[in-house]
Amino acid sequence: MDGTNDANRSCKLHTRLRLWEFADRYIFEPIDGLADFYLSVSRANGSMNLVEELPSRSPSTNPKVRTVYGVIGVLKLAVGSYFLVITDRDCVGSYLGHAIYKVTGLKVLSCNKSPNTSSEQKKMESEISELLVAAERTMGLYFSYDINLTLNSQKLCDINDEFKSRPLWKQAEPRFLWNSYLLEPLIENKLDQYLLPVIQGSFQNIHAEVGSEKVDVTLIARRCTGRIGTRMWRRGADPEGYAANFVESEQIVQSKGYTASYVQVRGSMPFLWEQIVDLTYKPSFDVVRQEEAPRVLERHFNDLKKKYGSVLAVDLVNTNGGEGRLRERYAKSIEPILNDDLRYVHFDFHRICGHIHFERLSQLYEQIEDYLKKHGYLLLNEKGEKIQEQDGTVRTNCIDCLDRTNVTQSMIGRRILESQLQRIGVFSVSDTITKYPAFDASYKVLWANHGDAISIQYSGTPALKGDFVRYGKRSAQGILNDLQYSLARYYLNNFADGTKQDAMDLLQGRYITSVSRDMAAPTKAGYLESYASVRIAFALVSGALLFMMMSLRQARNDARHLLLSLLWAGLCIGITHFVRANGRVFTNRPRFHKSRD
Repeated sequence: MDGTNDANRSCKLHTRLRLWEFADRYIFEPIDGLADFYLSVSRANGSMNLVEELPSRSPSTNPKVRTVYGVIGVLKLAVGSYFLVITDRDCVGSYLGHAIYKVTGLKVLSCNKSPNTSSEQKKMESEISELLVAAERTMGLYFSYDINLTLNSQKLCDINDEFKSRPLWKQAEPRFLWNSYLLEPLIENKLDQYLLPVIQGSFQNIHAEVGSEKVDVTLIARRCTGRIGTRMWRRGADPEGYAANFVESEQIVQSKGYTASYVQVRGSMPFLWEQIVDLTYKPSFDVVRQEEAPRVLERHFNDLKKKYGSVLAVDLVNTNGGEGRLRERYAKSIEPILNDDLRYVHFDFHRICGHIHFERLSQLYEQIEDYLKKHGYLLLNEKGEKIQEQDGTVRTNCIDCLDRTNVTQSMIGRRILESQLQRIGVFSVSDTITKYPAFDASYKVLWANHGDAISIQYSGTPALKGDFVRYGKRSAQGILNDLQYSLARYYLNNFADGTKQDAMDLLQGRYITSVSRDMAAPTKAGYLESYASVRIAFALVSGALLFMMMSLRQARNDARHLLLSLLWAGLCIGITHFVRANGRVFTNRPRFHKSRD
């Protein structure tokens, strides 16, 4: 009996650790009663071992002490090792009865203080330090000490007790395990109690009273790490079929003892295409290696069918222009593999809904309603027994898979939720969410926050069209917010996301420390010139647009300003030509090759 308790105890993850920072080592002291050994980490080279006691202390040593809530992993580089630890956390709710935490503080601990460090290594460390600072600012990380957050409810129901008894990291779905690469050194050292699985995405929930019943709704986003990145730097799919900004969204409702779950996914159009930033507001779309599109698409959808069953691909991009060319490639490449388990529906969101008539999404719902009913959803009774399961999903995309996609997914989620609440007897057959204004308002905010979280991680700003998701209608303030977010995205895509992309590739192990594919290694002077060019280019574009808008506004009331407005319009056109010719020189682009696709 004691042996069984010890085995169970050895699989439990440490929830609180006291971190001692000695001159030569870090010591992680468990303070949750789960172990009698301490983890010692050398500050010279990152080597690890378990020890039975703390080093001797004296007034001269005076180690710094803090509480941490988990080790996310270890980043091993040529210049040394770096431990990522959680310094702050917030409990944001529960997943099937287990507490879920959000990482609100992340710290990188350097283990590279070897006296034999070369000048070349010190130079490399200086260059990497900027990326480590960016790594500490990583947003949207969630974890649980007790349940596998990488698996949706249906998959958790389908695994057996033997599988559930394994350490959490051994249960994890590799696609959604954000710190998979970082855990490898801890796995090699057999430190199961320190192996904390983390996802990136979103976790939102609401508690409402609907009539006489209590209803809890949880919305989880799980971002795939297969082609992780920022908006302009990760488009389309890679040759293995992993799509950029691929996110699994699970909506869970609990009421009257029942639990219902519905899963839908989003992701970039799954073939090889790119959109390289060049300071233009909307860089052109380029399809790469067109002949490979059918193979990549087939690989992507075969993987989806294995994981979710039947797939309905909903494509929301425009029919005309650059988006139209991508749509044609998508439709042409998917046509040969369409069958009863894979359907494709195109819905020109902007042409049909415009910027304000999102209620016209009902036209899309009419096209896909039969598929949604056929796919079903997971339903568990009061005993946790499966009454029904989901055997298909909707895969939605626009260009960014953010704004139009979130509006559409929220509509689908709402229809599914109404069906579930009718099924378990909270709603009557004719009831809709709008009949309960307080619940309706909370549900809209749930999806708006969900969309904002995904958008911030991919583009750097909240989602556009968020006012409709949040309030059910478009507003003048919402349209102004969209303009502000669009300008912010422009700036971030051109002048900030290169560093952010490098940091992501570093944490995922997809890098080698060399210069980028099309840039010479910059000198210090080159960095200064690049810094200046970025600011000058951005100032020119912003200034020209600002003065043109001011002049046009004045020209409405005073014909004498008409000439000035035309001059500024000409300047904008001139800058546009300059940008097209020189833009890529000024942008902040990733400096690392990828090496682990």
